[in-house]
Amino acid sequence: MRLWTLHPKYLDRQGLLALWREGLLAQAVLRGKTKGYRHHPQLDRFRAQRDPPACIATYLAGVQNEAARRGYAFDARKIGKRRAKLRIAETNGQLLYEWQHFKKKLSKRNPSILAGYVTIGQSHPHPLFRIVPGSVRDWEKIDQLRSFGIWRDKPVNALAHERKLRSEWPS
Repeated sequence: MRLWTLHPKYLDRQGLLALWREGLLAQAVLRGKTKGYRHHPQLDRFRAQRDPPACIATYLAGVQNEAARRGYAFDARKIGKRRAKLRIAETNGQLLYEWQHFKKKLSKRNPSILAGYVTIGQSHPHPLFRIVPGSVRDWEKIDQLRSFGIWRDKPVNALAHERKLRSEWPS
């Protein structure tokens, strides 16, 4: 399960469809309607809020809005009615890590879309999140972090790191 911190506008078709399915699964988990995935670490940031179902519904609404903008028919009736009034704090290190992770996926799955992202230094977050200084979340695998040159225990200067990675990115 990956509930991206990235804004859904960056996702290719496969990524957006997967995010919708995984977001609906997360909603079921947070409502206590499933036995699986109850301990998935990506749900922790939703569980830490006062109203986790409202937060995931707000997250899903952002995904559904992007789908509608593209002309896809994601059924908004599947999203819970309550919405969160707050924005969840997430770190710039996590956002940067996800941006690099996503671009690596795109390099294999959809290089033509990746080509359009070469000039983007830092991605925008999903509207539910507000970005604060900090490093990558503990749930991310250490080996993946090292492959991107990111260290969990160091604050991230996202723009400098992105410039460095872009200079090393194969053309």
